Amino acid sequence: MRRQVRALGGMAAISAAILAGTATQATAATPPLSDPRVAAHFDIDAGQTPEGIALEPDGSALISLTNASSVVRVRGTGRVELLGALPRTGACPILQGSFSSGIARAADGTIYVVNCTGNADSGVWRIRGHGSPEQIAHLPADAFPNGLTLDERTGNLYIADSNLGVVWKVPRAGGVPVVWAKGPELARVDLFGANGITVRGRYVWVSNTDTGTIVKIPVAPNGSAGPIQTVVSGIAGGLDNFTVFGRDDAILAAVNGTSEVVLLRRGQAPQVVLTAADGLSNPTHVQLRGNTVYVSNGAFFTRTDPNLLVARLDRRP
Repeated sequence: MRRQVRALGGMAAISAAILAGTATQATAATPPLSDPRVAAHFDIDAGQTPEGIALEPDGSALISLTNASSVVRVRGTGRVELLGALPRTGACPILQGSFSSGIARAADGTIYVVNCTGNADSGVWRIRGHGSPEQIAHLPADAFPNGLTLDERTGNLYIADSNLGVVWKVPRAGGVPVVWAKGPELARVDLFGANGITVRGRYVWVSNTDTGTIVKIPVAPNGSAGPIQTVVSGIAGGLDNFTVFGRDDAILAAVNGTSEVVLLRRGQAPQVVLTAADGLSNPTHVQLRGNTVYVSNGAFFTRTDPNLLVARLDRRP
């Protein structure tokens, strides 16, 4: 089951290109967000398109660079370190190229990332310490593993499949994936079905880009998926990955096509809180630690300034 690959030596120069313009200050933002700034710039021509974000206890951000099929760490100082490169051996469904997106970090520091190649290298990969990436689960060639999240409580990884429109479940130790949830709420309509994914409480939350919706799926006591419940709808423009926070389960979501981050609260209209004026460039994922918001920007369509942006969240009601 396990296959290892070593990081490409030539990519060790990644930091030099990225750090040429770190920590630039943006100017706008709408409360409750403030003080947006670009913490790290990346090189679009080198395939350094930030996608997934996983956060470390010291505030460092683990970023998957989709078109480079690699994982980097962005320190609080802006320093960028290459952690591993995954195989680029085939063509992911829909995109027709190798693609690495979803990323998760366990409490023990183990990193998990999904790889989409349309062949045997598609699936879940693990990085431990300074070791080489190793594959711990294979997914079908027609799967498009996109979002990834880890439920520390159950020890399971959940993968949003944007092509087949399902959520896969894999034990964090590795093994054979099983379809955990499926239904029209997760299905692909035009381009991307199930996309972003996170665990919050005893629910797995999933966004569907094509339908502009976010659903939550209960994790039953026996580990099975309960009825799918739609909690957000009508988000046009390319809804991507998101984070859920607060006592009211508020959501900060990336809207890729319009280069916006929106705040979604129950019973309220969506509020745009970050835009391209703040440094967004086709955002893909939003994460939150304490009062710090992290946004990855892939620049897939703008082709301008892929970056990691940070901002401050005022949590007061």
